[in-house]
Amino acid sequence: MRIMDPTLAGRTLQVATEITTAALSGDDPDAVLPLVVRGAAELAAAHLCLVSVRGEDDRLTVEAAHGGTNPVGIVLSARSAAARVARSGIPVVVDDLTSNPVTAPFVPPQLRIYGPFAVVPFGTRERRLGALAVYRRRGHVPFTATDIEMLTAFAAQAGLALVLAEGWTARQRLAVYEERERIARDLHDVIIQRLYAAGVQLDLLDRRLAGKLTDQEAQRLADAVDQLDQTIAEVRGHVRALRSGDPSDTSTATDLLESARSEVNTAGELLGFQPELLIEGDMVDVPVAVADNARAALREALSNVVRHSGASAVTVELQRGEHGLRLRVVDDGCGIPPDVTRRGLRHLEERATSVGGRCVVDSSARSGTTVVWEVPVG
Repeated sequence: MRIMDPTLAGRTLQVATEITTAALSGDDPDAVLPLVVRGAAELAAAHLCLVSVRGEDDRLTVEAAHGGTNPVGIVLSARSAAARVARSGIPVVVDDLTSNPVTAPFVPPQLRIYGPFAVVPFGTRERRLGALAVYRRRGHVPFTATDIEMLTAFAAQAGLALVLAEGWTARQRLAVYEERERIARDLHDVIIQRLYAAGVQLDLLDRRLAGKLTDQEAQRLADAVDQLDQTIAEVRGHVRALRSGDPSDTSTATDLLESARSEVNTAGELLGFQPELLIEGDMVDVPVAVADNARAALREALSNVVRHSGASAVTVELQRGEHGLRLRVVDDGCGIPPDVTRRGLRHLEERATSVGGRCVVDSSARSGTTVVWEVPVG
């Protein structure tokens, strides 16, 4: 067994530790991927490094890149070397990826300027996320066995960090949902009941003092009762919003409208202006599974707008037609930047396909971004 150069081993450990720290800091796990490719490119003295993540169809999508070429968003063939490595867990290294029969048939045009190539599994043995690939330009020395050993160890550590980060995020999200449910329950079972009781007592007092109060005092008492009724209505609205904000919630389909309004209002607070919400059709009998996925899809689409678009206008359309449910989110921003990972968009597509629908994203720097999410409703 070869012993890795102590200096390289130390630097590998340092970079992996930085990635693990960032992954567990509570930030979006997707923010870790740029750190992974930058670190791997530095450690391997590579001119380009890519992280590709597996989809349900076993194809890989390039999620992050570091180097002169930016192929983020490219979908690699399931027969490509990277896809095979992601499945098997066995690294592949070639001196020239455009002439080697293993890699040549599957090289995208923008990557043909590179020669030496190596790809190692990204993730853990239990959860293979995808592949980590490094490239050097033509004429440079091939990757060595030491390079592959180092990259394999680094990719395993970085993949573990991402898996842990996703688990941490899921646990944090669950904790938030549980806290929201606790607050909603307290509001409903305690606060509303106390406000209602106070209103009843004021009504009784008004009846007992009938004819004994001045007109001004009677009006003041009536106003207090009205304010209590209004407060109860507002608290009930907050309870509905707290409970319907959870995509795993099993609330009725009619809550879809409340969820849509809640998500749009939240996005408006973050954007600094209120998106336009257009509702068309009857949402009463939308199946719970479809409504749950629609809620999550709307949240993901608006999250992309808030995080990346720089938009000055946003329109959300929720339509129930004869054959299905259609969600359309349009912004006039700068489009989806090429270096932004596509995991969130893939989640939109997966949620649509899981209920027999589809999701189409049209984005450009000049016209902004349009997300159309459609699913059938029986």
